[in-house]
Amino acid sequence: MADHEKTPKGRPDKPGRLAGRSPFSSPAAWLVLIALAVFLFRAFQDVGVRRIGYSQWKEMLRSQSFERVVVGPDWVRGYPRPAEVAAENDRDKGKGQAGLPYVATRMTGDDELIKDIEKSKVEYDAVSSSGMGDVFWVWVAPIALGLLFWGWVMRRMTGQMGQGPPGVMTFGKSKARIHMEPDTGITFKDVAGIDEAVEELQEIVEFLKTPEKYRRLGGRIPKGVLLVGPPGTGKTLLARATAGEAGVPFFSLSGSEFVEMFVGVGAARVRDLFQQATAKAPCIVFIDELDALGKSRNSGIMGGHDEREQTLNQLLAEMDGFDNRASLIVMGATNRPEILDPALMRPGRFDRQVLVDRPDKRGREKILQIHARNVKLGPDVDLRSVAARTPGFAGADLANVVNEAALLAARRNKSAVGRAEFEEAIERVVAGLEKKSRRINEREKEIVAFHESGHALVSWLLPNADRVTKVSIIPRGLGALGYTLQLPIEDRYLLTRSELRDRMAGLMGGRVAEEEIFGEPSTGASNDLQQATGLARMMVRDYGMSSLGPVSLSDDHGPTFLGLKGPESRSYSDRTALEIDREVQALVTEAQGRARDVLRRHRDKLDMLAARLLAVEVVEEEEIVRLWGPKVERPGGIDSHGHEEAPPEHPSRPVSAAGGASHACAPSAPKAVAGTPDPERGPT
Repeated sequence: MADHEKTPKGRPDKPGRLAGRSPFSSPAAWLVLIALAVFLFRAFQDVGVRRIGYSQWKEMLRSQSFERVVVGPDWVRGYPRPAEVAAENDRDKGKGQAGLPYVATRMTGDDELIKDIEKSKVEYDAVSSSGMGDVFWVWVAPIALGLLFWGWVMRRMTGQMGQGPPGVMTFGKSKARIHMEPDTGITFKDVAGIDEAVEELQEIVEFLKTPEKYRRLGGRIPKGVLLVGPPGTGKTLLARATAGEAGVPFFSLSGSEFVEMFVGVGAARVRDLFQQATAKAPCIVFIDELDALGKSRNSGIMGGHDEREQTLNQLLAEMDGFDNRASLIVMGATNRPEILDPALMRPGRFDRQVLVDRPDKRGREKILQIHARNVKLGPDVDLRSVAARTPGFAGADLANVVNEAALLAARRNKSAVGRAEFEEAIERVVAGLEKKSRRINEREKEIVAFHESGHALVSWLLPNADRVTKVSIIPRGLGALGYTLQLPIEDRYLLTRSELRDRMAGLMGGRVAEEEIFGEPSTGASNDLQQATGLARMMVRDYGMSSLGPVSLSDDHGPTFLGLKGPESRSYSDRTALEIDREVQALVTEAQGRARDVLRRHRDKLDMLAARLLAVEVVEEEEIVRLWGPKVERPGGIDSHGHEEAPPEHPSRPVSAAGGASHACAPSAPKAVAGTPDPERGPT
């Protein structure tokens, strides 16, 4: 990867250099330098001596105050006696002047000087001219130090300190890193699982390679391409691969690098960035985390951040003003498109928005193959099976799974990464690390065993719940004393009302099992209640799956890939809010009743799995099938009372659950885990 381009003159174009000008090219600079040298000469001339008048010096000579005298061509120097030095110390009280020689300018034609020296009976010497040492310290050293200091100041101001801190005049310089991607070998072959996004960017590559093909027909390439999607899906990698395919320079920087504490610095950096990019066109400018720079200016009526707004205004002006023929493409990446300024999203700036979503099963398999190229896999590893066990995982999650599996195999001194390591790595990503050192008493262990058995049994017997792949009472993660791992058989993008009801019943199964066995619930079901209540509230407010009718009562302003919601603002009355609360409570109560009916009718199966968990702590899906039999799926299934039911003649039409839904309910949620928080931590 080359860090810079060559200028037409063959010199490296260093960032921050002021058009090749030397700091000594200005006459004013030389005048300042000469004045500084004269000042330093005056300052260093009397260093280490005490200059006095010639008459005073001769009076001290006659009074025998000197121990030794040196006579020069135009000066005289006298070194005081030890007694005089001691007396000076008492008078000066530590001021540091005692012991320094006295120097005076000698008057020409004074023939009495030698006679006075001989009469004082002191040791004396004479020098014919100033020595090289005096010349060095009086003239060469001050001028050299002045030159060095002046050069250091100018380098600080022009930003030519190499790897040092930025100079005073470099605040307005862009911090963009320039790369030549063909040297790194990152192309579309290194990107998998987002084929649709790659196809969208192929047109950008074709334009950068052969712009005449589009200009001949009067076509205009999009000025900006915005990559949106959840974290870890490969937005930055896709931008680098686009530059690598096109073989053009790649400017890479983060949105937060524009904003400083000084107002106007960010706008200056934007101008400098586009100046550099235009000079190196065709090229790609990639701004990662664009939401740090392009946040909507309507976020608040009072107050604001002047620096960020000025930087955004400058970016808007630059994107709307640079020449279309410059072949300059601006790419941005964000996982919060709902907070971007509308002026940034309009056609003419970021014309094209490319969704980089989580991969499906086939895409996950391709991603795993890329990350496993340098990993030695065992014969029992089937990446297709690993992809099936990781629904909703992003590319970064899959890379983490492969890396964790390799680390586990190395820790166990294995020669290859096996299936067991991949399964353990998936559980680490989903549920956290095992905490084998945490010791719980027998009663709490029994509560956890029945709690997780309740989750598993209700989900196993209800036809629309996800299949249970593993049940464990080994503590994991942040306070979870046990967990039930549920994974869908295939990738799902829609959820029906019956599926949401069965999922809520499965969540309530743990709390109901505690009540049935021990007579009262524990604090371990707090997270289950939160998830069940969240599902019920979305069914009522977002999906219209309640007696309130097909009405959306949520204030959703766009996709939230981070699962974050701002301050809640409602557009309905207090009476409607009360009805919503009643409907939510009714749905959760119904789910609790359905779970209770299933557990009461199949109490023997509940006791069976709980006893097995207390014995071995971990039960896999194969063993659950041996204990309970296969899970009955539609058509045909188990109704809310545990009886087999016939398939419906007219199945209900699926209702979209992906449009603006929180990831706690979205079908692509990567983690379907019902955990038991630590009672000592309290409700979570």
